[in-house]
Amino acid sequence: MSVFKNSRIVYVAHYTEAGPRPAGTVMTVEFELDGQRFVAINGGPEFTFDEAVSFGIACEDQDDVDYYWERLTEGGEEGPCGWLKDRYGLSWQVVPTGMEELFSDPDPKRAERAMRAMLGMRKLDIAAPRSSNVAVSTQMCPGMPSHSKVCTIRSGGETSRYVPRNPDSLPSE
Repeated sequence: MSVFKNSRIVYVAHYTEAGPRPAGTVMTVEFELDGQRFVAINGGPEFTFDEAVSFGIACEDQDDVDYYWERLTEGGEEGPCGWLKDRYGLSWQVVPTGMEELFSDPDPKRAERAMRAMLGMRKLDIAAPRSSNVAVSTQMCPGMPSHSKVCTIRSGGETSRYVPRNPDSLPSE
């Protein structure tokens, strides 16, 4: 709750002697995250988190992306393309607003470059896919096996490199 402003626990219900969990065990929690209301139920240990359910966070700028990414990955793990799991195993998508517009750009080459840039990231960097002059190329990564590739993103005067999850899917230069 401390990660999100305007958040609170609204109500907690407990199992009674009627079960099916031990009396006094939390049954449901009604809560708000940034004003959005949710209800969670404690179905027991046989019901675990997986990627089939995730929470999405629309971020207005890179500071928001960085803020949520840093706090939610504490004790958790980073995933590809803006996905992460928090310390409880719950999946989150930390995504800059407007990403869908980039991927549906009328210029298919720009849309493809934006998608390729995003697919190689873990925490999303807003500047790379949003830049109108993003150029993506692949090259052999020095110091890595010959089959490894590193992807280079040139945006304005800046260049960044990353190793994509699936380097075989990248085009040759």
